[in-house]
Amino acid sequence: MKTSAIITSLIASVMTLSSCSQSSSDNVASKAFNPVIENILTRTSVRQYEAGRTIARDTVETLLRAAMAAPTAVNKQPWAFVAIDNREDLDSLAAVLPYARMLSSAPLAIVTCADLSKAIENETAERGFWIQDVSAATENLLLAAHALGLGAVWTGVYPDADRVKAVQQRLGMPDSIIPLAVVPVGYPAGEQTPKEKWNPENVHFNRW
Repeated sequence: MKTSAIITSLIASVMTLSSCSQSSSDNVASKAFNPVIENILTRTSVRQYEAGRTIARDTVETLLRAAMAAPTAVNKQPWAFVAIDNREDLDSLAAVLPYARMLSSAPLAIVTCADLSKAIENETAERGFWIQDVSAATENLLLAAHALGLGAVWTGVYPDADRVKAVQQRLGMPDSIIPLAVVPVGYPAGEQTPKEKWNPENVHFNRW
C-alpha cells in the first residue's frame, strides 16, 4: 500500500510539474507575442509630424530592413527603395502627388518600388506578383515605423499612370522601376487614435 501510494504521489507531482511547465511556456509565448499584435492593432496613418525633428540614418536602415523581411513570390524580392530626406525633393513630390501633401512637413519619405529586372519572368508594369510583394514590404515598413515611435502613412502612386510617371521623372528612375507608394515618415505631432476595424461579418469559416 505504501509503495502504491508513493508511486501515485510521484505521478501526480510529475503531472503537476508538467502542467506548470506547459502553462509557463504558454505564458512566455503569449508575452512575447502580444507586443507584436498590439503594434499591429494600434498602428494608424499619421499625416502630421513634429517640426524640425530629423530621423537618423541608422533608423532609416532599420525601417528598410523590416521592409525587406516581407515575403515574396518565389523569393524574387523584386523591390527597390528610395529614401528621401532632401527638403527640395520632398517638396517637389508634395507638389505633384495630391494625397501626399504632408511631404512638405515630413523629414523623410521612403518610396517603395518594383524592380522589374528582378521580377518573375514575363511580369510587366501592368500585372504581376510584384504588386503583392512590394505591398507586403510597404506594410512591414509602416509597422516598423510605428514600433520605433514614428508615424507614417501609405500614399498611393501605382496604378495611377500620371503619378507613376511624375515620381519616376522627379527621382530619375528608369522605366523598369515602378513606384508603388510614397511613405512619408516623421515623429507624430500629437496623440493618434487608431480606428477599430475588426468586423466579424467579414469572416467566413470553411465556406462562404
